[in-house]
Amino acid sequence: MDRNGSALPPPGMDRSLSDDLMVAFQLADVADQIVTAHFRPDGFPFENKYDGSPVTEIDRAVEQAIRERLAFLRPGDAVLGEEGGQGEGDSKARWIVDPIDGTRKFVRGIPIFATLLALEIDGEVAVGMASAPLMAPTGRRWWAMRGLGAYTDGRLIEASKVGRLTDANVLHGSAEGWVRKGHGQTLLDLAMAAWGTFAPGDFWIHLLVAEGLADAAVEPEAAIWDLAALKLIVEEAGGRFSDFAGNGRPDGGNGVSSNGLIHEEILALLRRP
Repeated sequence: MDRNGSALPPPGMDRSLSDDLMVAFQLADVADQIVTAHFRPDGFPFENKYDGSPVTEIDRAVEQAIRERLAFLRPGDAVLGEEGGQGEGDSKARWIVDPIDGTRKFVRGIPIFATLLALEIDGEVAVGMASAPLMAPTGRRWWAMRGLGAYTDGRLIEASKVGRLTDANVLHGSAEGWVRKGHGQTLLDLAMAAWGTFAPGDFWIHLLVAEGLADAAVEPEAAIWDLAALKLIVEEAGGRFSDFAGNGRPDGGNGVSSNGLIHEEILALLRRP
C-alpha cells in the first residue's frame, strides 16, 4: 500500500494490469523522492528550452531515474519522455513520462506540480498515474486503469453531472497560450458562456474534472506526455477527453476534458471561426 492507501488494486483485477500499476507506483515513488528532496520554497535555478518552456536539472534527474528503474523492471518496454525523447524498446508497450508537469510553478517555489506516467499498450493507454508529492496536506496521487475506474487518496472518483455550459465550472491554462495559438477570443467567448472559469493550469485542471469539482478543462497547447495519463484518469472517472477537433487522442497538440455532458457544446465553441 502507498502512503495514500490507494495502491491496492480492486478485487478481481487482471494480474498483468495489477503488476503494471504497481510498477507505476514504484516509478512515482522514485520521482517523489527526488523532487521532494530538491524543492525550494524560494525557487530553483532553470534554463529555457527551444520552445521557451523552463527545464531544471531535477526534471532531467527524475526522468533519468525513471528510465533506469524501467530498464530494470520492464527491460523490453519503450520509454517516451519529455526531456529524453523516445528510447529503444518494444513499441507494443510504451511508458510516457512527464517528469515534472508544472515546472513553472516548481521553479518559483509553488508546490503544485506532478510527475505524470502513462503505460500505453498497443497504442492505447492502460495505466495512468499523476503524483503530486507536495500538494496539501500530505501529497496526492491520482491513478486509473483501463476499464477499472479512477482513484485518488484511496477512493473512487467520478465526473460531475452538470449538463449545460451555462452552469459549468470550466478550467484552463495560461492566457498567453491561448493568444499564441490564435484562440484569445475563443477563451473570452468560453469565459462568457460558462458559469465560471478558473486558471490553475497544468495537470490539476483535468484532475479536478475527474473528481467532479470542475466540469471541463481546456488546454490550447500540450504534448502527449502532458495528457496521456490525464486522459485515462478522466475517462475512467466517467468523463470524456479529446483534442479540439473532437478526436479521442492525447497527441493532438491540445486537449479538452469534460464530464462528457457538455463536451460537444465546448467543441462547438472551439470550432467557431
